[in-house]
Amino acid sequence: MLDFAIFAVTFVIILVGAVLYLYPSSRRASGIPGLNPTDEKDGNLQDIVNRGSLHEFLVSLHQEFGSVASFWFGRRPVVSLGSVEQLRQHINPNHTTDSFETMLKSLLGYQSGMGGGANETVIRKKVYESAINNTLKNNFPLVLKLVEELVGKWKSFPEAQHTPLCAHLLGLAMKTVTQLALGERFRDDTEVISFRKNHDAIWSEIGKGYLDGSLEKSCSRKGHYDEALSEMESVLLTVAKERKAQRKQTVFVDSLLQSSLTERQIMEDCMVFTLAGCVITANLCIWALHFLSTSEDVQEKLYQELEDVLGSDPVSLDKIPQLRYCQQVLNETVRTAKLTPVAARLQEVEGKVDQHVIPKECLILVITAASFRFDPDRFEEESARKSFCLLGFSGNQTCPELRFAYTVATVLLSTLVRQLKLHKLKGQVMEVRSELVSTPKDETWITISRRS
Repeated sequence: MLDFAIFAVTFVIILVGAVLYLYPSSRRASGIPGLNPTDEKDGNLQDIVNRGSLHEFLVSLHQEFGSVASFWFGRRPVVSLGSVEQLRQHINPNHTTDSFETMLKSLLGYQSGMGGGANETVIRKKVYESAINNTLKNNFPLVLKLVEELVGKWKSFPEAQHTPLCAHLLGLAMKTVTQLALGERFRDDTEVISFRKNHDAIWSEIGKGYLDGSLEKSCSRKGHYDEALSEMESVLLTVAKERKAQRKQTVFVDSLLQSSLTERQIMEDCMVFTLAGCVITANLCIWALHFLSTSEDVQEKLYQELEDVLGSDPVSLDKIPQLRYCQQVLNETVRTAKLTPVAARLQEVEGKVDQHVIPKECLILVITAASFRFDPDRFEEESARKSFCLLGFSGNQTCPELRFAYTVATVLLSTLVRQLKLHKLKGQVMEVRSELVSTPKDETWITISRRS
């Protein structure tokens, strides 16, 4: 009888412990101060929605729990670091994956690796990065040509005309990314328009799904999304087959075709680059021009650097590293507008911040935009640039799509600012939002005038 009583008590204790552990609302992420999940499946997703954006949610989280705080995204524990000081302590020595890519591939239903472990993942990432670098080197004149076409169009506008940044710069990004990624087929505007239709349908649902998980609840939306994704995948597979038959080696997909990747993996990498590359490039250009239009002093300082370094010559790849202030403008644009997904990292090995242990498989987020005042001069000091690189910005290898976007944006600024002045539209209110990437709430308008 006594043995049975001991067994019964032990069983109850184990059962209660299992319930407390397995039921999400009863535990905190990793024992770090923070929120318990409010829903077993969605974690704190509804709390994020209630706050209006991920950024607002994180700000309130750190106000309540301090500089190291936790919450749940679905069933995955998340640790948010509230300052660069905590980031410097963050230990993740075997960091091999880009968490933006991991997150995006997960949402698309793709496998992030090659199926053979960490070494294959590293190899695949190197192939991807090398393909982007080679594409920029081989096609830089094309980037310059597309930018000059846009600037020439703007020069023809009357000075009082309102110029829509989003429409024009998303168009520039779409043309640049598709032609550099997939080749001559996308010199045809009808191909670009078809691509944009499917791109917009996929990306808008990725953004919504990340915040509210509503895609699966609407049959019509899910059907529209699946159709757009299927059409995009079909186009990418067709392009890869055509390029392989032609044996050309000039654009992104060509570099992938020279590797040992499978047909499916090539399609997935083309999807990630075209989806993320278009949005990040467009947003970087939109926000950079918007911020320049609000500061005549910054515009003039940038103009002077461009005159000193380039004179009347067009920008070239070898001249870009000399444009230090242009780099500062783009760094400050990224810091202020948060174009990438809140500087996320996937914890691959156990780490530690302050007294807190960061477990393996935790997602690490960093709040980067504590001050929204646009001030490129903050990046004059080397220490500021190093702190910025810690966050995975400024062309760091953790986000090759952002490195691509920096190149396109530098070409745009160096061409545009030497010919035109940008002016803010009076009465326009801009809102910086944090979703997968931040975008203007509505169309962003400026006016332009010629430089004398």
